[in-house]
Amino acid sequence: MSHTIRLLQEDDWAAFQQLRLCATVESPLAIWPTRDEEARRTPAEVRARIAPTAFQAVLGAFAGAELVAIAGVRREPLAQVAHRAMLWGVYVHPAHRRGGLARRLLGAACAHARARGVLQIHLAVNTENPRALALYESLGFIPYGREPRTLCVAGVFYDEILMALPLDAVE
Repeated sequence: MSHTIRLLQEDDWAAFQQLRLCATVESPLAIWPTRDEEARRTPAEVRARIAPTAFQAVLGAFAGAELVAIAGVRREPLAQVAHRAMLWGVYVHPAHRRGGLARRLLGAACAHARARGVLQIHLAVNTENPRALALYESLGFIPYGREPRTLCVAGVFYDEILMALPLDAVE
């Protein structure tokens, strides 16, 4: 299946929120808000969250008109840290996995960040998600630390591996 990847715009808010709700149920160890927390976000909050600016963007992969994968990139507007960004909210609907879509989406997110002067992308991945960890490592992300007890789901704590990708060293 062919997928189109593009920046989400404010009018994509409903599709974005629907996919995020799916993610909270299907992958609760990979996403921070609970389903109820995600569902409580107002349309205005979701629009502001995905509106492309100089400091944030959310890329989406579409199968036809359906949004099936997302990845966000956010950076601080402060001069001394503007060279680095955080990759967040990466999710691919299960029906669209194992075909290279995540790799293409992450490549687009990195290219978008690099074009805006970002020199390094950071992310955090749950230690219980070896497939995601392997994907990030295959893309050149380097583990640099472990944050203990980052997430608590149903009373169980989970650590996250902190990773970084230097974009100025990647061709």
